[in-house]
Amino acid sequence: QVQLVESGGGLVQAGGSLRLSCAASGRTFSSYPMGWFRQAPGKEREFVAAISWSGGNTYYADSVKGRFTISRDNAKNTVYLQMNSLKPEDTAVYYCAASNDIIATLGPYDYWGQGTQVTVSS
Repeated sequence: QVQLVESGGGLVQAGGSLRLSCAASGRTFSSYPMGWFRQAPGKEREFVAAISWSGGNTYYADSVKGRFTISRDNAKNTVYLQMNSLKPEDTAVYYCAASNDIIATLGPYDYWGQGTQVTVSS
């Protein structure tokens, strides 16, 4: 079983930056592909970014490409989402997720965190 806890959300002005963290429990964190998703009010949850178990491969939604960066520190059991040039449309609850399948970088994901709110004001 893996537990995921997100942090780092908050209120920021458009054009600003935030860094989200997702701390994972479990000895085998380094074997889990990880992803970030978000859900805005009244909308479905959508994919934001993903990173392979080694960190060697990353994937992004077109809407965040060039502004967001996903990374991981396997020694700290933590995955990060650096968000720059934030826009009001980035406002959402952000969730991290982990997959049991070492090669399933793009899912399906088996474990989910509780989410952290990101609000971008215009």
